[in-house]
Amino acid sequence: MQALLIAGPTASGKSALAIHLAKKLDGVVVNADSMQVYQPLRVLTARPSVEEEAEVPHALFGHVGAGQPYSVAHWLADATAALDRIMARGQLPIVTGGTGMYFRAMTQGLSDIPAVPEAVRARIRALEAEIGVTALHARLQACDPETASSLNPTDPQRVIRAMEVFEATGRSIRSFQGPRHGAVVDPARSLAVFLEPDRDVLRERIDARFLQMMRQGALEEVEALARLGLDPALPVMRAHGVPGLMAALRGELSMDQAIDKGKADTRRYAKRQHTWFRHQAPDFVWMTPDGAQARIESLLEAVPSPQQAWTAPHKDQ
Repeated sequence: MQALLIAGPTASGKSALAIHLAKKLDGVVVNADSMQVYQPLRVLTARPSVEEEAEVPHALFGHVGAGQPYSVAHWLADATAALDRIMARGQLPIVTGGTGMYFRAMTQGLSDIPAVPEAVRARIRALEAEIGVTALHARLQACDPETASSLNPTDPQRVIRAMEVFEATGRSIRSFQGPRHGAVVDPARSLAVFLEPDRDVLRERIDARFLQMMRQGALEEVEALARLGLDPALPVMRAHGVPGLMAALRGELSMDQAIDKGKADTRRYAKRQHTWFRHQAPDFVWMTPDGAQARIESLLEAVPSPQQAWTAPHKDQ
């Protein structure tokens, strides 16, 4: 058994399940959420609490500064080093989160996309801040229609990335998506699961959790983030809840409007996570959170030694 991968939409109960299994299986919980890497946003990104982190070992949570550039490639390098350390100790890596690109990089590797000069990155980020992501997507459509048609026009991180690559190389980012390298987890020697809660239940949990975050200090986190004066195009500034609460602090929205925006943005993100994993992650076994622990433990018994072959079903009904 090489690793246990637990994915799912936000608020699906991944972290609690991972901690419980880590206690039982002598595991280490490894973060695969692109927002939980940032140090300043423990509450607003639903990072494990200090008390939860003390229960079992955790890795790659809150280890990146707010203004530090951090890509999928950075995460894969950090995750590779973390898994090497964990497996050298004879422990089980339990990788959990909702960022599909992280899981795909871990199991399939990365494409050879050239590094983008910082001057180009700064220019594209400034342009997006000036005209907005939808207008930037329209510009991408004009120069790279194939990539633009595959992206959500309101997804700033991916639209900016595609525009950066085109500006730096004169080529579509898709032209670099050929042979991949750097995979660190073999799906045939691991178990990958996706938690699929009932949609109505998930919406209620998302809304309730956002209100709980507000009670636990989410606004204070955003106030501290605002004082840093960071580039608004940085990923940390796009964390769900941050744009709305920032707008409330500037007097552009009421606090109730900011909270409603945070809830709605999070619900939309959960829907995108569900869609991405359904179409992009065929090795994941789908299951409801209820009974997931027992189901995972049962499936773990079927995971073979490295010399054997094992293929996971796509969806567990």
